[in-house]
Amino acid sequence: MGPIFGKTFDKTLRLAGAVIGVAVVCVGGVVGYLALPENIETGYSPQQPIPYSHKLHAGNLGMDCRYCHYTVEKSSYAAVPPSQVCMNCHAKVRTNSEHIKKIKASFDTGQPMPWVKIHSLPDFVFFNHKAHVNAGVSCVSCHGRVDQMIEVKQVEVLTMAWCLDCHRNPEAKVRPADLVTKLDWKPERDPAEIGRELIAQKGIHPPTNCSGCHR
Repeated sequence: MGPIFGKTFDKTLRLAGAVIGVAVVCVGGVVGYLALPENIETGYSPQQPIPYSHKLHAGNLGMDCRYCHYTVEKSSYAAVPPSQVCMNCHAKVRTNSEHIKKIKASFDTGQPMPWVKIHSLPDFVFFNHKAHVNAGVSCVSCHGRVDQMIEVKQVEVLTMAWCLDCHRNPEAKVRPADLVTKLDWKPERDPAEIGRELIAQKGIHPPTNCSGCHR
């Protein structure tokens, strides 16, 4: 009785194993790359209970970010506007809109609108909006040109490395504090030069030690 496997079987088996091994490594690499926070979180734009357009309100109408997110200068948390803020205008503006009727129902019943949070950090990370805004870090540095977004999406990775890059070299991110919500601001000279002057004036020293963000 002759051999069950031919002379080339061993070579074929080894070759097949090598091909499968390379394929597993490649697939693992692709999956690992796609699983990075940069590739998962950027572009995140969940569906909201009503289609609120930041482009219309902040862009076309020129509403200041702080009208709705009114705690951003005095709190670590940038408030999600309650329905009362919306009704300050919409009690008389577009009152027949089905979307506005939902806001009014929320206002009348006291039940908050179930807005979906877009920019989230882990529970072990402390971020203080007040400290950044009052130092002159614009909304656009972290949130992008929200005034051009019909649907807001996450544009930055918000990783520790990304934050540290700014803390170590904050010059280009610092502007006069009264311009933090002017998202289309175009400085007349090098923004890093302006930032260095403001940092010196205010004595700004962004922390780079662990306790700065992990408390």
